[in-house]
Amino acid sequence: MIERSIRRNRIAHMAIFATFITCTLINPSLGAQISPPHKPVSTSKAISPPMTECVKVGTWTVPGSGIRSFPEIIAAAAKQSVVLLGETHINREHHRWQLQTLVALYAVHPNMIIGFEMFPRRVQAVLDRWVAGELTETEFLAQSDWHTVWNSDASLYMPLFHFARMNRIPMRALNIDNRLRKRASEKGFNSIPEHEREGVTRPAPPSAAYLDFLLPIYAQHERPGKSNQKVTRSDPDFLRFVVSQQLWDRAMAQAIHAALDNDTSGALPLVVGIMGTGHILQGFGVPHQLNDLGVTRIASLLPWDTNKSCKQLVPDYADAVFGLDPFVAETAVPSRQRLGIRFEFSQAANGALVLQIEPNSIAEATGLLDGDIITEIAGILVQKSSDLTDAVKHQAPGTWLPLKVKRDGLMIELVAKFPPLGK
Repeated sequence: MIERSIRRNRIAHMAIFATFITCTLINPSLGAQISPPHKPVSTSKAISPPMTECVKVGTWTVPGSGIRSFPEIIAAAAKQSVVLLGETHINREHHRWQLQTLVALYAVHPNMIIGFEMFPRRVQAVLDRWVAGELTETEFLAQSDWHTVWNSDASLYMPLFHFARMNRIPMRALNIDNRLRKRASEKGFNSIPEHEREGVTRPAPPSAAYLDFLLPIYAQHERPGKSNQKVTRSDPDFLRFVVSQQLWDRAMAQAIHAALDNDTSGALPLVVGIMGTGHILQGFGVPHQLNDLGVTRIASLLPWDTNKSCKQLVPDYADAVFGLDPFVAETAVPSRQRLGIRFEFSQAANGALVLQIEPNSIAEATGLLDGDIITEIAGILVQKSSDLTDAVKHQAPGTWLPLKVKRDGLMIELVAKFPPLGK
């Protein structure tokens, strides 16, 4: 899809690209069966990268084809209805790349809407007020419940949010509450009454290739104590895991579809989705669900850390990837202490219900598991969300934080060990 548009736009957008480069230099802070996913079409004019390096730092490459120029990629992508920009959530260099790509797309197609995986749709009104200039950063993060719904270093994303605000670009909350996804994972989609699904319809069934892709991911996340026997595609727990992933993909695809349908500007907008790479690559996730909803003009653009194995760069990996130097792609250094969980306060459970454990986090090292209920922290009962977040936020580096956790009906005690500064 991108390939067909590239040839028609080589010269037309060179001036725009030059303007973008000038802007960047002036302001360095701008830094069941599946239908086959849209695939780039090969061309003999492509410049093949060296065999020892599949993607060069600072270059765009069409997997299976070759190198393309920045203006070519942007001009072609801007002609689609949807552009999906992937990321590894804690990789700051990925977010710099996203901002650079957003700026370039906006220069070509200013009628833009930006959707974010980071926000559940219940906070949409807060996003609207932020874009309208009615909230400070502190108010925006507090009212959007950022430290509960996403709980990643906000400085990773604030440049993207400010770009939208500065240009009055509508922001859309693409996600659903974690408790809905967890419920679907545990009991299945049919167990959730229609009025409690946040408007999410049944996902399009996955392909065998998607199941094969998810299987090793699921196997890595199995909880301790389960059987070590090999997991198969027919395993009921695995299939519930697939339902959870698909519900997430479907929710974001529907929100993007709604943004296209509900735009009142009179001209077709370009909807840009900011989300994790796993929801985009090989067309398995959000692109598949968009196709099922009738949205077929999609460009999938992904960052590529050049230390990755070139075996992963199959022709349908994405429409184009951009090479990034992994040695300068530092991960986020939190501005405050972080336990590394996503949670929600549960009145019924009398504590903080752990929804997800971040890999390589303090929570993971502590032994916390999805589904745990934190009832007490540092001797204080957890009676609201802020009891947990405030205790963690004010924990001094190099100290230990005792937790009382309810797991499978039993009360256990854990100790979260916060490393000293510089560790």
